[in-house]
Amino acid sequence: MIRERILVIGASGQIGVELTLALRKIYGNANVVASDLREENDLLKGTGPYVSIDVMNKEMLHVQVIRQSITQIYLLAAILSATGEKNPNLAWNLNMQGLLNVLDIAREEKIYKVYWPSSIAVFGPTSPRQNCPQQTIIEPVTVYGISKYAGEFWCNYYHQRFGLDVRSIRYPGLISYKSAPGGGTTDYAVEIFHEALEEKKYTSFLKEDTYLPMMYMPDAIRGTIELMEAPASKISVRHSYNLSAMSFSPKEIGAEIKKHIPDLKLDYQPDYRQSIADSWPQSIDDSVATKDWGWKPEYDLPKMTKDMLENLKIEQGGVSKV
Repeated sequence: MIRERILVIGASGQIGVELTLALRKIYGNANVVASDLREENDLLKGTGPYVSIDVMNKEMLHVQVIRQSITQIYLLAAILSATGEKNPNLAWNLNMQGLLNVLDIAREEKIYKVYWPSSIAVFGPTSPRQNCPQQTIIEPVTVYGISKYAGEFWCNYYHQRFGLDVRSIRYPGLISYKSAPGGGTTDYAVEIFHEALEEKKYTSFLKEDTYLPMMYMPDAIRGTIELMEAPASKISVRHSYNLSAMSFSPKEIGAEIKKHIPDLKLDYQPDYRQSIADSWPQSIDDSVATKDWGWKPEYDLPKMTKDMLENLKIEQGGVSKV
């Protein structure tokens, strides 16, 4: 049995915080090394080792992989869709070069497994709008989507050419009460909960009828770990798996929150993110993930809304605005 030593790059981000904590429960606190360029997230402090790593500094990253005896790498550092449109060159450079650095080091050091997230942003206006399949027309229109689709091919290339066990998920919009979103087009679905509790009103930056695929963070974390723990023989997709749980619009999630906060006032002022959202599918077909490694979501919109509000109320007073 190999003794796992896991490095999480981008551990202070929206996914990274909760994934690091979940991995530490499974593998032991000392065996999961969290890293980021940012300051260590408060939720991670005191739970295990933390190192400052710039994924763009390949030599520094390589030294840490050797020094920490790393066997698995989770690369989560990225510039997301909305932020990426403000600085396309930076988004491309970070998202691409960071991945290539990790893949090169993983190949050289014979790393056991690598995880890298893709996104529904790989899809574009020519992709099917409903139940978008695993294999389909993919013509992304954002630099984030372009970088993610290129990254999927690099992951597949390193698997085919070098036998590297790289695994990936195309995340939908992710919703969490523990960590703030990081500049994505689906961030409204997190912001609306905070504003509903604090201000009893919310102005959405997407139109009321904009349907997008979404997922509650506990499902995303569980799905990621289930994929990584599945036998290699079960993994048929080496680009990136479609994954989904629910689809809803700002109006629908607002109506669900109103069941708990009846005086919530909603307004809609679409901005530049609307055109990004309009280029993505409204729902995702994730049947290949279900067939290959048994993926099944636990949370739908009512169950997620109830859990989000209960947890945010518990933390109210200590919750920062997102």
